[in-house]
Amino acid sequence: MLNKHKVLVANRGEIAMRIVQACRKLGLDFVCVYTAADEGSGHVKLARELGGEGALYRISSYHDANELLAVADDAQATAVHPGYGFFAEDFRFARRVTQRKNRLHWIGPSWRVIRELGDKINTKRLARSLGVPTVPGSDRPIYDEMEAEEIAENLFAFQAEQGVVNPVVLVKASAGGGGMGIEEIHDMDSFRSIYRRIRNYAKRQFNDEGVLVEQRIFDFNHLEVQILADRHGSEPVHFGTRNCSVQSTGRQKRIEVAPGFAPGELGYGFDAQALLDEIIGHSLSMARESGYDSVGTWEWIVTPNGKPFLMEVNTRIQVENGVSAIISRTPQSEVVDLIAEQIRCGLGEKLGYGQGDITFEGVGIEYRIIAEDPANKFTPWCGRIDTFTWKEESWLSMYTQVPTDEPYQIPTEFDPNLALAIIWGKDLAEAKERGLAFLDNLVLEGQDSAGDGLRSNVEFLREKTADLLKFS
Repeated sequence: MLNKHKVLVANRGEIAMRIVQACRKLGLDFVCVYTAADEGSGHVKLARELGGEGALYRISSYHDANELLAVADDAQATAVHPGYGFFAEDFRFARRVTQRKNRLHWIGPSWRVIRELGDKINTKRLARSLGVPTVPGSDRPIYDEMEAEEIAENLFAFQAEQGVVNPVVLVKASAGGGGMGIEEIHDMDSFRSIYRRIRNYAKRQFNDEGVLVEQRIFDFNHLEVQILADRHGSEPVHFGTRNCSVQSTGRQKRIEVAPGFAPGELGYGFDAQALLDEIIGHSLSMARESGYDSVGTWEWIVTPNGKPFLMEVNTRIQVENGVSAIISRTPQSEVVDLIAEQIRCGLGEKLGYGQGDITFEGVGIEYRIIAEDPANKFTPWCGRIDTFTWKEESWLSMYTQVPTDEPYQIPTEFDPNLALAIIWGKDLAEAKERGLAFLDNLVLEGQDSAGDGLRSNVEFLREKTADLLKFS
């Protein structure tokens, strides 16, 4: 019985608020955590309103596993929802949650799935075994220089066949991360010296000489496939595709659109609908093979000539889940709540419907409203928000932890994400028109400690709306 459970919401901000609301929808109790910096966050106010003081625990850090589990025990929670970020894709934490003496339900993929698909090399290997296209290059760390050189030569030849004018190959430390230990090569003349430099760097920094050699792909669109599965082995289902190609200079998403292309309204240099169907099919085949058992996102890059390549699998609920939900319908729900579905399946319920029961309607646009300066490399802005208002509309869903009835100091400990605005339209043209209307009516004002006015990405979002889903 679902209503016997109490969910520890191990996160903050808007995602914590959406988890709480999903719990209430399902008739579940919840308990929230917050730090001193988040005293004024909307998730604290919501938890207090819906659950009273007993539904709130102050902690020192969202990164402290011991503290989170101590809260779970004290509050007599039976499940943990990690949201996104923090512990969401930490298989060790997920394993600990489910194997400790006082076992809890983990609302996310099983720890084994997180471990396997969280490893890009394992994911690539699984994909290739199923005939799923991946970024050309090595699917394991390369320790032999001659083998690495042969792979690089084949990649340059492949790019020449594709008509790439300025081919590039990436040489990467396989144990690296966060952009460390990566260099580009433009021809084979420089390959050996760069390979040796990266190998030595990898040994020095990570105690592992392994190197990956991959093709660098330019001018791509970033697409995603939203998957859901239960723990009973039911056939996994999808909730369509998203296009996340509007990003910051640091490759961080700023606008997401569902579905991923608009073949009925825009022209493409390839069969866009066939491409969407192909990446959905590949994503589902990997979900089946891996025993996937929760929500998850398969991330793809698509070249200008319509070639898809799998990048990675995100084993969590994503920030942009709502833009897929807004266009999805099931017999049980006019608009799907993917977080509620994740919770249901995570607590042991069967999915209860199949792909044939899911229909899609219209186009969704999600704007990430952020205090940042796009003109200055998207530098975060820190200060106080004095006014934050928008015009309520039937086609608008607004998710924010920022209070609208009092000033709000943006915490410096976290990214300055202020809100998610999700707009629905019957087609792309209407969604864009409504999106611009929302941005025009948005009022966002504040100042920093020096008295300078708030900087945000609202104008950037407005400028990018005109060309959404165009891909030449």
